[in-house]
Amino acid sequence: MIDIREAQHQLSEAGLDGWLLYDFQGLNPIAKKLVGLQSGMLTRRWYYWIPKQGDPVVLCHRIERSGFESLNTPVRTFRSWQEMIDGLKQMLEGHTTIAMEYSPLCSVPYVSRVDAGTVEAVEGLGKRVVSSADLVQYFQSRWSQQQFEMHLEASRLLMAVLFQTFQAVADAVRQGDRLSEYAAQQGMLERYRRSGLTTFSPPIVAVNENSGKPHYEPSEAGSAEIRRGDLLLIDFWGKLDKPESVYADYTWVAYLGDAVPGQIANIWQIVRSARDEGVAFVKTNYPSRKIQGWEVDNVVRSYISERGFGESFIHRTGHNIGEDDHGTGANMDCLETKDERHLIANTCFSIEPGIYLPEFGIRSEVNLYLEKDAVVVTGEPVQTAIHRIDCG
Repeated sequence: MIDIREAQHQLSEAGLDGWLLYDFQGLNPIAKKLVGLQSGMLTRRWYYWIPKQGDPVVLCHRIERSGFESLNTPVRTFRSWQEMIDGLKQMLEGHTTIAMEYSPLCSVPYVSRVDAGTVEAVEGLGKRVVSSADLVQYFQSRWSQQQFEMHLEASRLLMAVLFQTFQAVADAVRQGDRLSEYAAQQGMLERYRRSGLTTFSPPIVAVNENSGKPHYEPSEAGSAEIRRGDLLLIDFWGKLDKPESVYADYTWVAYLGDAVPGQIANIWQIVRSARDEGVAFVKTNYPSRKIQGWEVDNVVRSYISERGFGESFIHRTGHNIGEDDHGTGANMDCLETKDERHLIANTCFSIEPGIYLPEFGIRSEVNLYLEKDAVVVTGEPVQTAIHRIDCG
């Protein structure tokens, strides 16, 4: 649940009059989590107002008042839509600049949770609605020390699963057993379960041309067989199966054979170096100056573009990581959006450049956690060369 006094401090620092959290039937999960609402029957619109000074107030429908009693916050109610608008007007009286889960031009879709009509209703009261994106990052995306430790443990277990999978691939190919991408993926999921890991979706296991599809999903009916001489890409993510645990997310590439072909080796070197340029940029500048997410993407993307593969790098450089694999904090993005949020302490994000060609794709992914005065690259070992799978 949000710390009201700290929220008011952040509002004052940002020059905002208050923060209006709003939800209707789960459209804004950020609001429900920050307010600390337990699951229950909330079928009507509700508002939670945090002024920069004074006590917070709830505005909800009369029949759902009991759903907010656990908050120990004053509750005002409405019966009709006219009463709702009047209640908003009274609650926001004397305040002008209001933060909501809104993002101009939907530039930060993870935070753009309030519908246009509700924004219009608030602005129709003479208010100016601004994005709460920075507030959301501060209150929802920062990790506790315990969460960071759970991330490190998840990383350790994920790496064990990865190398067990590489060994299983080597054994199957060496023995002449048929092993599909899908079967290898399902084997990873079984190792997840045995390790106490959980995930919102299965890892990506892709060979050759399928590795050139960033969100490739192998299926039982149509996935490729893994053979000697293949390039293998594995993108894997997971977290401990515990409350409040956070994700770790990595991508490795491997080659099933003795000598990695020249074109693959060349593309790998570009991708790896671009990744390392991004890591170095963050380490050099944090925390001495404020870094915005788009700047990291720009450094990485420029490196790849200068080597002639800019059109083949078709996604952002990285995403925030939290209790969801794609969290609500700053993304390393100057392509899909221009993420101008600052990178702040106790948050985690990926750096994962990729080059995708018709024949194959290469991606390399690491996670960076920002401590107060240091940058921690998680997920040991960090891949420094294409992993060679000895097929005998």
